[in-house]
Amino acid sequence: QVHLVESGGGLVQPGGSLRLSCAASGSTGSIVSMGWYRQAPGKQREVVATKTNGGITYYADSVKGRFTIARDNAKVTVDLQMNSLKPEDTAVYYCAAGSSPGSYDVWGQGTQVTVSS
Repeated sequence: QVHLVESGGGLVQPGGSLRLSCAASGSTGSIVSMGWYRQAPGKQREVVATKTNGGITYYADSVKGRFTIARDNAKVTVDLQMNSLKPEDTAVYYCAAGSSPGSYDVWGQGTQVTVSS
């Protein structure tokens, strides 16, 4: 069983930056990919960025050029550096881990990111 713990959310002004971090514990040997999803009020959860153990990376079009995902396979962590934040980035951000590419079956508790002046 894998357990994910996130940190780093908060309130930031438009144009600002935040860094989210997520650490996995437990049976982490089964993890082949980790990433970040988000869910805004009244909307479905959507993928933000993912990265496999082998380095294959995916970004949603809405965050390309602004967000950067980083993995540490040894420590089994995933970070999300978010720059040039916009009000539409406001959401609860969830760390996710999967034992097969493209399939995420373990989720963190979520961390709130609010972009507002």
